[in-house]
Amino acid sequence: MRWALITDIHANRQALEAVLADARAQGATHFALLGDFVGYGADPAWVVDQVRQLTADGARVVLGNHDEAVVQGSKPGMHPDARAVIEWTRAQLDHEQLDFLAKLPLRAQAPEAGCLFVHANAFDPGGWEYIQGRAEAVRSLHAHAARIQVCGHMHDPMLFHLSGTGKAGDFRPVAGAAMPLPTHRQWLIIPGSCGQPRDGNPAACYALLDPGPSELDDARVTFQRVAYDVEAACAGVLASGLPAPIAERLARRLTRGE
Repeated sequence: MRWALITDIHANRQALEAVLADARAQGATHFALLGDFVGYGADPAWVVDQVRQLTADGARVVLGNHDEAVVQGSKPGMHPDARAVIEWTRAQLDHEQLDFLAKLPLRAQAPEAGCLFVHANAFDPGGWEYIQGRAEAVRSLHAHAARIQVCGHMHDPMLFHLSGTGKAGDFRPVAGAAMPLPTHRQWLIIPGSCGQPRDGNPAACYALLDPGPSELDDARVTFQRVAYDVEAACAGVLASGLPAPIAERLARRLTRGE
């Protein structure tokens, strides 16, 4: 059993195509999709349909804050660019696609892998608070007994752990290097963004999780980076009429931002 952990696709068709192809080539048999399927990118309908198909095939899928915003519509006080993206995205999705997003849960579990999946955190999944460091990671790990939590929302790949004595630590992963997840610790995996990486590396992020043969065995996680056609993704944003700064941000590979 090998899980592909994919999050924050943000309507980036080119990135998702590349990640799915790589995951399948790497032997992934199970998929967890951690929200923010829409927002920013030019292909929300295509991405939502891919997610729907993966869900029908057994993937674990949870709601993201951008998905919620598109379902509910823009609100007063939003930044004009954010409002424009939300309203444009809503217009691209049909009733069935919006209904699919609206019915997504905030949490999903894979007991067979010892995993809890959420978009933002386990302590308040619908509050959309970021896990920016150890303090938030420990709070999330304390909120649920799952041995492995997997979260999106933060676009930079990261790995946190918590021992039985309360000692916490973190790792900034190296792409392609398998990391053991010993059973005497809880783990929190942030795979990084598939469609909007913001760590200065334009390659799409995801992670591969290999649970141990039993709950007594160590699991293993490998963070992956996959090159894709960034220029085509930017061109699609501009051709769609979405605000130019969105394409510029993707092209410049900014390191931070919501």
